[in-house]
Amino acid sequence: MAKLSLGSTFSIFHSRHIRPPLAGCHVTKMTVADHHPSLEVVGGARDRFLPSLHTNLRLPYNPFPLIAWNRHVETIFASFLRSIPQVRLRRECLRVKDGGSVALDWVSGDHRRLPPDSPVLILLPGLTGGSQDSYVRHMLTKANGKGWRVVVFNSRGCGESSVTTPQFYSASFLGDTYEVVKHVGARYPEANLYAVGWSLGANILVRYLGQESHACPLSGAVSLCNPFNLVIADEDFHKGFNNVYDRALARALCKIFKKHALLFEDMGGEFNIPLAANAKSVRDFDEGLTRVSFGFKSVDDYYSNSSSCDSIKHVQRPLLCIQAENDPIAPSRAIPREDIEENLNCMLIVTPKGGHLGWVAGAEAPLGAPWTDPVVMDFLEYLERGASKTGKFSADSEAVQRSSGELHRIEV
Repeated sequence: MAKLSLGSTFSIFHSRHIRPPLAGCHVTKMTVADHHPSLEVVGGARDRFLPSLHTNLRLPYNPFPLIAWNRHVETIFASFLRSIPQVRLRRECLRVKDGGSVALDWVSGDHRRLPPDSPVLILLPGLTGGSQDSYVRHMLTKANGKGWRVVVFNSRGCGESSVTTPQFYSASFLGDTYEVVKHVGARYPEANLYAVGWSLGANILVRYLGQESHACPLSGAVSLCNPFNLVIADEDFHKGFNNVYDRALARALCKIFKKHALLFEDMGGEFNIPLAANAKSVRDFDEGLTRVSFGFKSVDDYYSNSSSCDSIKHVQRPLLCIQAENDPIAPSRAIPREDIEENLNCMLIVTPKGGHLGWVAGAEAPLGAPWTDPVVMDFLEYLERGASKTGKFSADSEAVQRSSGELHRIEV
């Protein structure tokens, strides 16, 4: 099928559901690429999903002055100075098959307040992140305010959760994700399940979508700031100012490790516990502990086989990916654009700026929610309107929504 160019247009009466307008009526034509040129929007599902995001994507991406002029300033500002919404959470400790445990943080009171068929949103934070992080809290409150049941999936040791076996989580390990999705689905069998992941959480989420493929129980997902190719991300991690992030994440990993160091006492083989405990970089930590725990021959072997760029072609559920062109941690050159364009379930939005987990732009900038939050919710609510209770997106209901949306563009 030939791809439509940016300037391609179509009339609303091209749909078989709508007759040509009467004489004297003016028809507004809309472009297939109905978004502002400051944004890159591509993907095999672009023409399906773009109309639902028109409200936000038709406006220019305006980064907040002074803060967003530099990608590092924006990244650091968002990490340290963005507001953190206050919300009461209820923690559920889930013991998984190998004896490990993860922490699921639910919004307190939702089990009484929300009906059992309310859509459920599972949030997967980035490396060492958890329900305490500002970007997680903003997404949580935004979705919960619209009647969604939200749960934060804190990986082993993250979000002040306990580590109960001598194994952390990693970019390669999907076992906990399988068990969390299964557990949440069993708890709310009448509801559709969705997921949003950031950074390493996004990498894990996309790998899960690709592994599950047609059998995936999720009705849709969103990937934000995904590094996609961990080999490329590791290369850039050791360049210039990026070393600051590398050292900061290494310190966070060491802090978690030292809390549970007794679990790793007397571990032999290829483990290098002193290196992991005193890691100066994420690569050091992965060399001393992660790659050995999960059976990889080297760190490069671990990164190469844990990258989600290879999973995109297997995704069979609606997936929105949002990246920043100037992201210092998730390089733009690592985005698997070709696979996203060829997959009829995927769409990619690339903003000109945003840093990593920044996106200090939009109505709530600079201290409020990132620019991405309303875009994510528009996408998820569009999917929920068209989703059947079997967890699959309904193409028929999508066609009806598109037709009714086109009707509103007739002007007399």
